[in-house]
Amino acid sequence: MLELNRVTKIYRIGAFGGKELRAVNDVSFDVKDGEVMSLIGESGSGKSTIGKMILRLVSINSGRIIFNGVDISTLKGAALKEYYRNVQGVFQDPFSSYNPIFKADRIFRIIKEEFYPQMSNGEWKDRLEGSLKLVGLNPEDVLNKFPHQLSGGQLQRFLIARALLLDTKFLVADEIISMLDASTRIDVLNLLAELKTSGLSILFITHDLSLGYYISERAVILYRGCVAEMGATEKIYASPLHPYTKMLMASVPRLDKKWQKFEGQVEVGAKDGAAIQGCVYYSRCPVAEKICAQKPPALVEVEKDHSVACIHYQARDSD
Repeated sequence: MLELNRVTKIYRIGAFGGKELRAVNDVSFDVKDGEVMSLIGESGSGKSTIGKMILRLVSINSGRIIFNGVDISTLKGAALKEYYRNVQGVFQDPFSSYNPIFKADRIFRIIKEEFYPQMSNGEWKDRLEGSLKLVGLNPEDVLNKFPHQLSGGQLQRFLIARALLLDTKFLVADEIISMLDASTRIDVLNLLAELKTSGLSILFITHDLSLGYYISERAVILYRGCVAEMGATEKIYASPLHPYTKMLMASVPRLDKKWQKFEGQVEVGAKDGAAIQGCVYYSRCPVAEKICAQKPPALVEVEKDHSVACIHYQARDSD
């Protein structure tokens, strides 16, 4: 359904834009019909930038994003409007998506005016109420309310209901439950799982490993804008290959054994400068070698549906 082909995003930073920040670097992956793909990484890894590029909120510097065989950068006018009918996003902070001086359901009125101007009010009301019930909301309890009168979970469900009103086929879910309480989190996750069964494809952006494991069939591990590891979620979690993925897994507290620090004590300094030319994880990697500083590793498939960008596996593969 959606494919990223060697996508790169560079921001100009510093005084007069004299420096570059490579937020996303040569990233490629695809999301199939009815699939949940988790995009996992720490803050600054480029997760949200990828989501914004898919939604065309941020332009790309190179590469292509293809939706149903069409390069989305070429879309204009009616074609772009149709793209937004199929692709929608829900973001981390539900409160920032609403204007506090307007009632929360104004977002539904905008959808009707923009995409369904010919639909009768009665038909629209039935469609709206059906969408709200699908996300577990009682229309009588939530409609005609201001944002401050609704909980974060209700507002987040409003945004999902908005996407459903458009018959959305692809949803970018960017940290959508990080601001919700524990009981509401599981409700939203289960809702996404149910929507997936109806054919909805989801890019689930998160820094939480447990959430990625709970909801997705495949996962992409990002570090400093690069893909470190990618493949079937079960394989990545059961047998992590990249040192960064191993560190992430080791950082999850466990009750059955003492929590230990995974990363070795690596000197920071000369390696940092070399990391730009070589592996981006070089300065933190406990098993780094000199060759790791010389060129970035390619993403290679070690086993079916399990790829890793690490020179150790490339060297072994070439033996």
